[in-house]
Amino acid sequence: MKRDNVILVDRQDRAIGEMEKMQAHREGVLHRAFSIFIFNGAGQMLIHQRAASKYHGAGLWTNACCSHPQMGEGLAAAAAERLDYEMGIQCALAWTFSFVYCGKVENDLIEHEFDHVFVGLFDGEPKLNSGEVAQYQWIDMETLNEWIATSPEDFTIWFREALPMLLEEMSNSLGV
Repeated sequence: MKRDNVILVDRQDRAIGEMEKMQAHREGVLHRAFSIFIFNGAGQMLIHQRAASKYHGAGLWTNACCSHPQMGEGLAAAAAERLDYEMGIQCALAWTFSFVYCGKVENDLIEHEFDHVFVGLFDGEPKLNSGEVAQYQWIDMETLNEWIATSPEDFTIWFREALPMLLEEMSNSLGV
């Protein structure tokens, strides 16, 4: 499952080209990505610690899965395939919202992504790809929010950006 390129996009998520992934992150060029959030029936969120071998964010905690679709690949299909590859999870995913963020990360890289957020429900145990994931945990939202508030450096930049938006979106959709 090679994902060596990214799809360059404009601010309306229209594809305008393709670039090698590391070059795009060195230059901070806006590109398409997806982030997947998985919940269980008890309302806990699945988070994972990124493998030590990751080119950035190694050892940081984040949502269930994130990656980049490849040119010619459908976004939902790419998300489902990557979730299975990284976490051994197969479940229905629902696109929820998109957002753009930009921020410096380690190794002099820049994340500048048009990120599509998907949500799924899964009550099993993940089967981790050790090249991608060091460990995982199911966590309730109160504990997660306290952890982020006291130690934001433990989490990836995109997770810290997306989580409040996701919680607001979920609250609005539930009419709470």
